[in-house]
Amino acid sequence: MNAFTDLNTPLLTARLRAQPADFLVDELPITTPEGEGEHVWLQLRKTGLNTDQLAGMLARAAGLPRRAVSYAGLKDRQAVTTQWFSVHLPGCDAPQWSDHLPPEVEILAAQRHRRKLQTGHLRGNRFHIRLRDCEGDRRVAEERLTAIAHRGLPNFFGEQRFGHDRGNLDKARALFAKEIRVRDRKLRGLYLSAARSEIFNRVLARRVEEDHWDQALPGDAMQLDGSRSFFIHREEDPTVAARVAAFEVHPTGPLWGQGNAITEGAAAQLEAQVMEATDLSELARGLEGAGLSQERRALRIRVNELSWSWLDAADLELRFELPAGAYATTVIAAVADTA
Repeated sequence: MNAFTDLNTPLLTARLRAQPADFLVDELPITTPEGEGEHVWLQLRKTGLNTDQLAGMLARAAGLPRRAVSYAGLKDRQAVTTQWFSVHLPGCDAPQWSDHLPPEVEILAAQRHRRKLQTGHLRGNRFHIRLRDCEGDRRVAEERLTAIAHRGLPNFFGEQRFGHDRGNLDKARALFAKEIRVRDRKLRGLYLSAARSEIFNRVLARRVEEDHWDQALPGDAMQLDGSRSFFIHREEDPTVAARVAAFEVHPTGPLWGQGNAITEGAAAQLEAQVMEATDLSELARGLEGAGLSQERRALRIRVNELSWSWLDAADLELRFELPAGAYATTVIAAVADTA
């Protein structure tokens, strides 16, 4: 039985974020500060604040412009989250941070480092989540959790990528048909991203349907875990299946653009069959005309150290780690409808 054929069918209904402590997030850094340099790195735990709000508070506390404060990634507001910030303070003493921060912010560490914290410079995040008032088939939900722990999750782009009622995708089609002009670069980027995401999701949906989204097909472009590097899988390589099972490499799907698809053999044939759909062919031509280049994206998300327990008759606790760029809501949505 394929536990992933219909991830849109909720197995449970539940309440998410009934209170901030139900959604705990700890950032997993790549680098920790060395103790000297012109940047002050702060590890902060915040409750009920978003990352940009806190960055603004730090800038004001130091009497600096907002651009002097950086962080690796955005964290939820309705949660208790721990993450690192860096503040550029060359030749200056740091302020007494606690005098300028609200009680919702706890300072865990403050040390200097030679470089600022760059966006995306994190290993991932650790999550500790409580789903309250769960209703539904617990046995089937636990079967899916077991499957996720073993195989990961299909790496679909979420509905937020497509906008309300998939409006971003409609705009992309209108843009490609020259029915509208979009001068705003940010909006244009959103529409192009929606078109790319639709193609990727349709390829992934086919591979989920055929139950090889987490296996290497002959000719697949295989991505090294934690890297953008990839190689073409050829049948004569007997090591690939074991490397896929160990989450060392991942099959990929297309992020469409100019140039020839790099896949070969069975993988190329499958992608070509999906692209025969008239609506996808139109999106592909539009993306090529917009000047985007062919790229690849992993077909699965690695969900590390996934465990769960029932705290009482109705509350389910989930604990897991995700790599940078993956969202806890994707894992939650595979198990429970929390709308």
